Amino acid sequence: MRIRIDLKIFIFLLIFFFTNQVRPYLIIMFFCIFHEIGHIITGLILRMKPEKIEIMSFGLSVSFYPKFNCNKIKEIFVALAGPVTSLALVILCSNIDLIYITTQEAVYSNILILLFNIIPIYPLDGGRIIKAILHIKYGLIKSEILINKISNITIIILTIISSIAVYYYKNLAIFLICIFLWSLSLREKSDKTLDILQGK
Repeated sequence: MRIRIDLKIFIFLLIFFFTNQVRPYLIIMFFCIFHEIGHIITGLILRMKPEKIEIMSFGLSVSFYPKFNCNKIKEIFVALAGPVTSLALVILCSNIDLIYITTQEAVYSNILILLFNIIPIYPLDGGRIIKAILHIKYGLIKSEILINKISNITIIILTIISSIAVYYYKNLAIFLICIFLWSLSLREKSDKTLDILQGK
């Protein structure tokens, strides 16, 4: 299993440092680890082998292989495991006191992670679930086309909403998240094209 670190994480750390938002950023990244552990444990239970763990600007990502001939029902369960883990942490953290993190910070962070990951944008968990369902119903090619359309429409809507939110709340994090979603979606399309060309 390979581990990859996206170097843009250091740029984001600097930006959040100068805008006094390092603490909430680090807390979210901390709980993202548990979110991803939920994916990994579920994948291992379903006898899927982790291929790569990537530490990105707004969280972590684990991928399993093989990519194209994997059981889609398994993919749905693995994708659901992350949000379910975050929901469990919301419930758990609301009933216990943590040492360095307040209950409000813990609950708020896990709610954000949960909501962020169920957005229907591929390769987020919500997008993965929808794509797997579409694959079962329509096959590989049509599911790729449909999930691309769904992802693009969702990102455009979120960009419009984020632009308004940035204007009113003056919160740079909203703008950065929107940029992150665009880069994530575009990179996934580029990687997918490369995988198809290489026959992976």
